[in-house]
Amino acid sequence: MFIVKMGVLAVLIFPLLLFGISGIIYIYRAVGRLMSKSAVQNKVVVITDAISGLGKECSRVFHSGGARLVLCGKTWEKLEALYNALISVADPSVTFTPKLVLLDLSDINCIQDVAKEILDCYGCVDILINNASMKVKGPVQSISLELDKKIMDANYFGPITLTKALLPNMISRRTGQVVLVNNIQGKLGVPFRAAYAASKHAAQGFFDCLRAEVEEFDVCISTVSPTFIRSYHVQPEPGNWEASIWKFFFRKLAYGVHPVEVAEEVLRTVSRKKQEVFMANAIPKAALYIRTFFPELFFAIIASGVKEKQKVEEK
Repeated sequence: MFIVKMGVLAVLIFPLLLFGISGIIYIYRAVGRLMSKSAVQNKVVVITDAISGLGKECSRVFHSGGARLVLCGKTWEKLEALYNALISVADPSVTFTPKLVLLDLSDINCIQDVAKEILDCYGCVDILINNASMKVKGPVQSISLELDKKIMDANYFGPITLTKALLPNMISRRTGQVVLVNNIQGKLGVPFRAAYAASKHAAQGFFDCLRAEVEEFDVCISTVSPTFIRSYHVQPEPGNWEASIWKFFFRKLAYGVHPVEVAEEVLRTVSRKKQEVFMANAIPKAALYIRTFFPELFFAIIASGVKEKQKVEEK
């Protein structure tokens, strides 16, 4: 009888306990979001490629947090559209009117002049979010060297040139943060994305070195590396070689992370001054672990997957 009563009591208590834990988690996250937004209030935040999906979401969360935004993009019309979207829903008593700057990071020769224009907006930069990126996919032999260079300009030389131009301002003020939105391919290479992976590896290496160099000046360097940032509405569909071992190993890479999730993580990274964030589920993390400690196994899996893909395409 006693055991029966205890069983009934457990059945009644469990939902209440679950509800209580859920409430605590919700409150914790809500407080965390408020603290993250308060940490960027009045800060001068520069966002490159602000007109991309992630750029728009970063603009939204930082603008609502009271940051003084400098939004950079290649197309003036799209920048104006983003500007109108932000101010139409913002409370003017707690937000600042964003500044707009035309910037194409693949045009290295113009970046120094654009950096001066950025500094002229508020006289300083507190946070630089390097978000711009260019992708290409295909076999190495089919990608021209000209396209390889273009990828490196957009994903590596562009971000580091802008960072170098704005860094002296941060060092002289002994404060600032640079955030690189990178990719899992800055950690490991995925077949048919050689140029993209090379540019991401280069950027990762540069900012890892820079982190140590500027620590004494209280300048924080952060990298946020999701798997892939997917579009708002596109849901991944199973491929015709979904069952292959390589596809199974990396299938979660293709699903990516929603721009809203990445933008919120960028905000948390800034507020908590995190040095490195790896946004991935267990499978990509396992891949990185295997690549580090069991490289021959990793390479064998990759090669096997490529062969299976080629067989399927031949059919």
